[in-house]
Amino acid sequence: MSARHEYRPETRLVHSGTLRSEFNETSEAIFLTQAFVYDSAEQCEARLADKEPGYVYSRYSNPTMSMFEQRMAALEGAEAARSTATGMAAVTTALMGLVRAGDHVVAAKALFAGCRFIVEDWLPRFGVSSTLVDGTDLEQWQRAVRDNTKVFFLETPTNPTLEIYDIAAVAKIAHAAGAKLVVDNVFATPLYQSPLALGADCVVYSATKHIDGQGRCLGGVILGSEKFILDHVQQVIRQTGPSLSPFNAWVLLKGLETLAVRVARQTETAAVIADALAGHDKLSRVIYPGRADHPQAELVKRQMRGGSTLCSFEVKGGKAGAYRFLNALKLIRITNNLGDAKSLVTHPPTTTHQRLTADQRAELGIGDGLIRFSAGLEHRDDLIEDLTRALDAV
Repeated sequence: MSARHEYRPETRLVHSGTLRSEFNETSEAIFLTQAFVYDSAEQCEARLADKEPGYVYSRYSNPTMSMFEQRMAALEGAEAARSTATGMAAVTTALMGLVRAGDHVVAAKALFAGCRFIVEDWLPRFGVSSTLVDGTDLEQWQRAVRDNTKVFFLETPTNPTLEIYDIAAVAKIAHAAGAKLVVDNVFATPLYQSPLALGADCVVYSATKHIDGQGRCLGGVILGSEKFILDHVQQVIRQTGPSLSPFNAWVLLKGLETLAVRVARQTETAAVIADALAGHDKLSRVIYPGRADHPQAELVKRQMRGGSTLCSFEVKGGKAGAYRFLNALKLIRITNNLGDAKSLVTHPPTTTHQRLTADQRAELGIGDGLIRFSAGLEHRDDLIEDLTRALDAV
């Protein structure tokens, strides 16, 4: 496709970035090669010195990886993208490419525990300090700024309480301070939220989630302007090696072809289930970004094009009540993943956010009875029946 934005998202998901070999295959090829050969020693020298375009080594780039990156860039509305082995590799690479010893990072407190580890524990080992703020409070973002602040980082909707943060407002504060804003957009997917258009400098995804969407492989992707990628990402990936495998790139590329169909169906199901569970006498609350009772409902309407494939709810009775509910499920499976064709549930206090202290979880609204539900592609009535039967066991 010559014009990245000529077609609508669903069409870009099927056709963007396709590279065909001399055999003119219909389905994109997998280039399972470690390295590439050159016509001459001079060409080899020019490629390695970035003086001539072309592939060098699959740690650097690969035709299958390129197709995935170009398709993601077309969908996101980004100038450039680079793929990584996992979502956490994308987060780590994006953040570490922006800072050096003596710098400062401001991040929302409500982060996936792995992301919070990078900000709170990993970066300080290399002399990069951090401040965590309530992501909904713009004054806290402003007050956290220091002379050496280089990065703002947030995820929205958040995991697992589905808070929504004002990307445009946070970006304005970051840019006024001379900092870059990195947004983890995995819960919204590129179909429902466009952080770059709202002022973010970089978007990261765990492609393991909705992009693969069928529990098959790991992957991640970093997107931004061509300058951002070249200045802050490309050399970090080349020299440190958090590279996506060509096979996984191919799986993710094929996953993108059905992303719009899957996410639309999963979002419809999640919304119906949230409505069905709201007011249930075994639940103390239900959280879904598409509902009018969501704490940031107005911002959802302004910033997002859809709700979410996930909803969260608090089972009465704390951990014991949550476990009785989880163990009574027959159809929906217990796991720590999300965005799958199969409906999945997890108990964040003992899984994704177990490394946080009880006080830290309480501050984020992660009670002992909180359940995160990821809608799959099953019939919604079967899911509702399974959920309500399990709640009867609480």
